[in-house]
Amino acid sequence: MTGFSLRQALLRGFFTVAAIIFISAVSGCAGMAASAEEYFSIGMAYYDLGKFDEAEKWLNRAKSADKTMIASQYNLGRIAFETERYEDAARYFESILKRDPDNVLALKAAAFTRIKTGDIPLAEKHYSHLLELVPESADDGYNHALVLYALKRYGDAEKTLEKYPFALTDNSEMTLLYARCQKALDKVEAIDSFAKWLDGNTDNKVRYEYAQLLEQHELYARALEEYRKTIAETAVDSADPVRGDVRFALARVLLIADSENSEGITELEIAVGEGFNDIEAVEKLQKSGKLSAGNKDQLRTVINDMQRRAEQKHEEENPETSD
Repeated sequence: MTGFSLRQALLRGFFTVAAIIFISAVSGCAGMAASAEEYFSIGMAYYDLGKFDEAEKWLNRAKSADKTMIASQYNLGRIAFETERYEDAARYFESILKRDPDNVLALKAAAFTRIKTGDIPLAEKHYSHLLELVPESADDGYNHALVLYALKRYGDAEKTLEKYPFALTDNSEMTLLYARCQKALDKVEAIDSFAKWLDGNTDNKVRYEYAQLLEQHELYARALEEYRKTIAETAVDSADPVRGDVRFALARVLLIADSENSEGITELEIAVGEGFNDIEAVEKLQKSGKLSAGNKDQLRTVINDMQRRAEQKHEEENPETSD
């Protein structure tokens, strides 16, 4: 801890203790009347101590005066957010915005809280106004783009991220969101954006996305490489991505890229053995015009086997209906 931050901590501790002494004085003197500013100070002292119930009691008293109303509502919103009462928090922040629509702190807090409540359109509205006031804020720009992406406004999200070129270069979260926007827009540039992200980061889910993108653009050799890397780094019990799904994707590319090669059938059989059970996906592959007649026949055999397994599992789980 630096000398400056240590001094800050000591001063903060001093004023917290002083406020608690004052609380005792106020509580012990029935005839003593405290001002709204004093109520606010007491509330914030309790806030600093993490005693949110007591803090709320004093801040609610302080918000009755115009001088301390906005600060009290803002900190009541912070307490509600900290205690995961997100609707209450949003109401506090938005009550400030009714009186002061350009309050940057309240806009930031309201926008982020509305993400938590699931009201994405309202979050977007808050972020849009916030960035009119502080357009240089890359963090808020990222959050705005994230909300636009959730609303499936991929083009708007991409343009928003492009306003922060330096952050886009240095911030891995922004780079990944940018890649996903480009992918959603079916832009081939997404390939380079995903590759850039994977140069400095490791995540099997993202690598799986990247492999699917390469397959989509018929870059089969690179797709195979990425699918194999994903399988090698994915645990058998992984939920995202599911190992069997990745192995099926690998099998699909092998069968499409070289219609005469039987290696894809072997990979598909391994996928089924690992729990892959999407019969519809295999039937779709079998009906495509990109496979050899021999591989199509073998796929029909795999499908029949999958159907038998599904029927057997159904009978085991529902013995009363199997008679």
